[in-house]
Amino acid sequence: MSQATKQQSAFLSFPIPTGFLFSFEEDQHPSKVGGWNQSSLRLDNSGTHFGFVQSGSATLSTSHGRFEASPGMYFAIPGQAEIHGSGDGLVVTRLGYRGFFHLGGPIEQTGRLRYIDGCTDSLLISPVVWGDPCLNLLSIPPQTDQTAHTHPSIRVGMIVRGEGMCRVADGDVPLVPGQMFIIRPNGLHSFHTRDSSLLIIAWHPDSDFGPTHETHPMLNRTLVSGRPVNANGEH
Repeated sequence: MSQATKQQSAFLSFPIPTGFLFSFEEDQHPSKVGGWNQSSLRLDNSGTHFGFVQSGSATLSTSHGRFEASPGMYFAIPGQAEIHGSGDGLVVTRLGYRGFFHLGGPIEQTGRLRYIDGCTDSLLISPVVWGDPCLNLLSIPPQTDQTAHTHPSIRVGMIVRGEGMCRVADGDVPLVPGQMFIIRPNGLHSFHTRDSSLLIIAWHPDSDFGPTHETHPMLNRTLVSGRPVNANGEH
């Protein structure tokens, strides 16, 4: 673990790094956090890598082929890969987790789902199975004073557009585009804006949402003689 991870602030803020800057291998949901900045980044086979392209073009070289990603696009890559590009972006690896390959975007200006205090959220990459990691787009409108709150697990994010601040116990942290942050589990915080909105990519290592063996769209919408079947194929 790097020295930076030993800091006790609830909110860690830093510019997009080159390589992996933080390691949380002993966390309940082991992960590591980094990025690429005017350089290439090699991704190992330790887990599934979730990322977002902030600026410039990025080429994702994976076992599935090579894919071009422009600013505002996001991805999940299980296993080994390499990112080449002239710009920069965020990468978070959920260690020991095997997700699906995913390439999406570009992001929208606001979220599709209601969130607290007039904010909105879009679930960009959903959990494959209940409890799996997810990637979100958080939109905070101007003149927002968010209610102080906590999350039960670590949060990793990056400011995509706009300006504002995050208020924590040890002070207010200014937020600008390209800035990354980590919120520690149960860290009390709130986001605030004035004349500008904030658009944030937010990664969660876990969720209390997603399909299960007992309930998922394929099963729930399968009818035999007009009656739904259960997980054992009985009806």
